[in-house]
Amino acid sequence: MDLYKEIYEFASSAGALEGYVYPTIEKDMGQLDNWIGNLIQQYEALPEEVRASLQPSLDRTIGRAVRSLESVLGEGHRHIAALRSILKGELPASPRDFDLEKREKGARYGDHRICDG
Repeated sequence: MDLYKEIYEFASSAGALEGYVYPTIEKDMGQLDNWIGNLIQQYEALPEEVRASLQPSLDRTIGRAVRSLESVLGEGHRHIAALRSILKGELPASPRDFDLEKREKGARYGDHRICDG
């Protein structure tokens, strides 16, 4: 297994899911069956130390996706349960909760401005 490729592919799938379900327009939720199933399998295939390293970022990204999906599918839906199974921390307050991520990136890359959006 090419670990870096696996990490990239997992991260891009997670980010794409978040963007796809973001609450702006109607979506074809039938697309989610394979997508979420594959995402869970990719996560489980990563070594434990990689998952631990990615977990805080994953909790935010997938957490925002969960918040988006809850309003459409309901909290008890199987997709919500599947995604929650890979989350370890607190979920963001809403699908638009990007403040913590912006602050962390600002501190990491030297840009201390917090911008909207």
